[in-house]
Amino acid sequence: MKNSQLPDFGDLSPDMMIQAVEDALELPFTGLAAPLPSYINRVYEFQAEDATRYIAKFYRPGRWKKAAIEDEHKFVMDCAKDDIPVIAPLAFKNGKTLAEIDNIYFAVFPKRFGRELELSNDANWIRLGTVIARMHNAGSLHNSEHRLTLHPENTTFNEINLMLESDLLPAQFKKSFKEVCFAIYDEILPIFEGSESIRIHGDCHRGNILERPGEGIMIIDFDDMMTGPPVQDLWLLLPDHVTQAQYQIDLLIEGYEQFRSFDDSSLRLIEPLRAMRIIYFLAWCSRQVDDFKFNTNFPDWGSDSFWRTEIADLNTQLKVIQDTEVVINRKDTPSYGGGRVLTDH
Repeated sequence: MKNSQLPDFGDLSPDMMIQAVEDALELPFTGLAAPLPSYINRVYEFQAEDATRYIAKFYRPGRWKKAAIEDEHKFVMDCAKDDIPVIAPLAFKNGKTLAEIDNIYFAVFPKRFGRELELSNDANWIRLGTVIARMHNAGSLHNSEHRLTLHPENTTFNEINLMLESDLLPAQFKKSFKEVCFAIYDEILPIFEGSESIRIHGDCHRGNILERPGEGIMIIDFDDMMTGPPVQDLWLLLPDHVTQAQYQIDLLIEGYEQFRSFDDSSLRLIEPLRAMRIIYFLAWCSRQVDDFKFNTNFPDWGSDSFWRTEIADLNTQLKVIQDTEVVINRKDTPSYGGGRVLTDH
């Protein structure tokens, strides 16, 4: 539901945004204001009078508190200090990376070109593993006090209850939805016991990995950064369920372990994390239904057929979790690379 007390994105005109960026950077800009694809935030490309291009990101009101956005920037800046390929926000004249216009926060980034990384050969999987490991080394340097912690108790439990209390979930589906979601919750909670938790990207899928010709891999869009298990930043890259992606897993970890040790036991978290993401996305959508673009982007969301499909998918994922066994035996078990065997039983 909308919060009438929040600033309205619709009140921001391109001229206002250009003026805000000019004031923050203390640079004259041309009238170029090209909107870029972004559902959550408003992202524009602007041009200074010296022809330098900048990307300005205006954060959706009510999504993140100021301290949470500052946590994002701190993580990215920590990565940049270690020469990890990221796009860090620019510091304004006051030394801050976050400015404000009409109670809406914004940041400005240098424009960087790149194309989506082709994961069509072993070398690229290994390269990607090295970059993610270096990012995690930076992530382990500090805590993030104002971001989500990716753990069933902190996220999934609340998201399930949010949906059960919502009028968006039809009454005829609430029982089956509740049963499968809490069956998943009960199944996965013990698996997270003792798992490592550091600052991670959180949404490290292929669309957020760029290849810059002549420079290498770049990781972008830390908007969903969080604290959580490092394996979260690996599994979203996989082409299939964990038992069907052993080859890619070993390649990623081969690269990863060139810079950081990897806990093989955390592979058991992959299918639980997949289930958590399904539930998270349902809860996320429930918060966006009043947005004027929502129906265009998700035309079938909330229909009876939609809920039947989602509940069936959750039941399927529960079975995957229950049927997946991870066996680790580096020395005695023949396998690709590191000797990790993941099987359905």
